[in-house]
Amino acid sequence: MSLIPSFFGNRRGRSSSGAWDPFSALDAFDPFRDFQINFPSSAALIPGGGGENTAFVNTRIDWKETPEAHVFKADLPGLKKEEVKVEVEDDRVLQISGERRVEKEDKDDTWHRVERSSGKFVRRFRLPENAKMDEIKAGMENGVLTVTVPKAEVKKPDVKAIEISG
Repeated sequence: MSLIPSFFGNRRGRSSSGAWDPFSALDAFDPFRDFQINFPSSAALIPGGGGENTAFVNTRIDWKETPEAHVFKADLPGLKKEEVKVEVEDDRVLQISGERRVEKEDKDDTWHRVERSSGKFVRRFRLPENAKMDEIKAGMENGVLTVTVPKAEVKKPDVKAIEISG
């Protein structure tokens, strides 16, 4: 008598066709099923953001610097440009924020899995001295927000050769 079948149910890894399916047991076995951890959400850190469902905190943003500009790219799938804000504060801080609302539930619906996150998000970046604050542009295409911050040309110091006497 084995303990393993009690973990995975009585199917013992067999599909409906009778063939062995090594992944069939993974749906039944969830080691974190009874685990409840309450981490403080970042939505509580956003003014007016507490009390929302799950915080939309895993907003991934890339920041690259080219010779001409600083370019920020944020993956925001499913959001419209009206649901996203791009702001710049006086002290050269770029702020990207937005909110993904929870889908309206119908009483007749049965949810089997909810993995998409919802709630408010905010990301802030201190821009370098060479950022042209008045020329920032933002665009959104296919769920990717691109913010371009042009760089001021760095004036190379004039070098004057001094003749050495003596």
